Amino acid sequence: MGKITLKSVRKSFGETHVIPGIDLDINDGEFVVFVGPSGCGKSTLLRLIAGLEDTSAGVIEIDGTDATALPPAKRGLAMVFQSYALYPHMTVRKNIAFPLKMAGLDQAEQDRRVTHAASILNLSSYLDRRPGQLSGGQRQRVAIGRAIVREPSAFLFDEPLSNLDAALRVSMRQEISELHQSLKTTMIYVTHDQVEAMTMADKIVVLNAGRIEQVGSPLDLYRSPANLFVAGFIGSPKMNFIAGAEAQRQGCATLGVRPEHIDIAPDGPWQGTVGLAEHLGSDTFLKVDAGALGTLTVRASGEVTLSHGDKIRLQPQPDKIHRFDTDGKALR
Repeated sequence: MGKITLKSVRKSFGETHVIPGIDLDINDGEFVVFVGPSGCGKSTLLRLIAGLEDTSAGVIEIDGTDATALPPAKRGLAMVFQSYALYPHMTVRKNIAFPLKMAGLDQAEQDRRVTHAASILNLSSYLDRRPGQLSGGQRQRVAIGRAIVREPSAFLFDEPLSNLDAALRVSMRQEISELHQSLKTTMIYVTHDQVEAMTMADKIVVLNAGRIEQVGSPLDLYRSPANLFVAGFIGSPKMNFIAGAEAQRQGCATLGVRPEHIDIAPDGPWQGTVGLAEHLGSDTFLKVDAGALGTLTVRASGEVTLSHGDKIRLQPQPDKIHRFDTDGKALR
């Protein structure tokens, strides 16, 4: 079991309120991603769940039991950090087995769990190597293996891929997602990368200044952002925002439309001049100076041959336009 419930959880450092108050349910077996800009409180929230930080107020329940005052070792959780924190003088086998040795498990049980974890993570042939003989991705898998052998009720990942290069991040992202499908264990994953959040999560928690802006599936947040913050944070490239007369004409303070929801059309109502054209093969990203509307990003087919200085007309897809009021809240 791995159900985690936060009830009015707060964290303050003196007069600074990092987490003003959060209520959240994380269901057993869910892959939940905390996402938001640097300093939004996502890592602090994870550390509160892990017990590495004391709560200033509120209750943290794990499987229905109040765990607020429990030390980390008693919470039944396993954390994977940004740094691998491996012992360089130990083999992979001994690194993975270390928490089991500290817990006093007999050698046979240690061997069984290490063998099982190594099999899941494709580390079986590396068990007698030391960390210095491994790639960054392999070292991260060892760190995950050390968490797996503890057989926790939930895994907590604190930006585990940020030290890897772009290609390794993609492959490790896939491996962690497959691991979740295999283990069916609750996972909470912290990242500032919304692409990681969109591709991995069952449920995304968008945080801003220690507050939850919106909770939902990746597609829920993409299709129906609750406010300007979520609309601008979720989606790549970012949503275009338009204020002024065009927004007022459509009955809102701010109009939002994603780059992929603007079509190039000869009779489109918006006109502009192409500035930067980024040809990426499958896609072409255009930066269009649309006068009073501002600079718009348009995602077009990779076959588009437009270039700097070309005049174009644009048609926003009517059913994909987002409208926001003066407080930044979505109008439905």
